[in-house]
Amino acid sequence: MKALIFDNKVVQIEATEFEAHSSLNWVDCDTSVKVGFVYDGTSFTNPEIVLSAEDNLDRLRAKRNVKLAETDWWASSDLTMTPEQTTYRQALRDITNTYTSLDDVVWPEKPL
Repeated sequence: MKALIFDNKVVQIEATEFEAHSSLNWVDCDTSVKVGFVYDGTSFTNPEIVLSAEDNLDRLRAKRNVKLAETDWWASSDLTMTPEQTTYRQALRDITNTYTSLDDVVWPEKPL
């Protein structure tokens, strides 16, 4: 496989190289390399999207809010929540005191 490189970035992958503009160059690669990978002159890397701490926390809160919304009906005025339900909902509200990212979070177990 061949990767076509422009400005240290893979812009095209082909089985064989063809004539290209002088600002582009071909480099041998394996099948794991994809368009968008970065080439540093010796190896390819997949540029990961790095989220800011604030973005990670926003994603965590959004998921937490979905989980809370799924159990909002437990708090209806004509129902009484069990202690387990109350503990679960409080644990969800407190999740951002312990975790800052969806990648690390351990969700509390939802009671039946």
